[in-house]
Amino acid sequence: MDNVKFDKNKGVQGSTLPWFKEGLKFECQRSGRCCRGEPGVVWVNKKEIEKISSFLGISQDAFARNYLRSFNERFSLVEYGGGDCIMYDNGCKIYDVRPSQCRTFPFWGPNLENRAEWEKLRKTCPGIDKGKLHTLKDIQDNLKIYEGRFG
Repeated sequence: MDNVKFDKNKGVQGSTLPWFKEGLKFECQRSGRCCRGEPGVVWVNKKEIEKISSFLGISQDAFARNYLRSFNERFSLVEYGGGDCIMYDNGCKIYDVRPSQCRTFPFWGPNLENRAEWEKLRKTCPGIDKGKLHTLKDIQDNLKIYEGRFG
């Protein structure tokens, strides 16, 4: 299946059930490997900005000034020079209210395109193939959240 996409009327797209039809095991090991070391973009939407700033006990303006950068007319969490997320300090400081991009990891379309992509991810993420078995429905729900987070 090339380009895993979610369609609210059909679920995961493809002419047959996806390779992960029996589900996938994943449990976050809180290693921080997805939060550190490589530059990237962690998008946040307005609702997430509200939740995170409230969780931190600061105004949305203060949160934006100290923790966000504007990028292509959207907002992303700031990173330190080495690519580490500003919210990572021996663990995620906002884990309970982390952005949907983080909450839905690793169930993103590119990671689910085929078994080889999933296996490649296992090399960097210690939570792959461990812990809870996520059903096809769980995975579809995560794809829907991830792909719909901006509208």
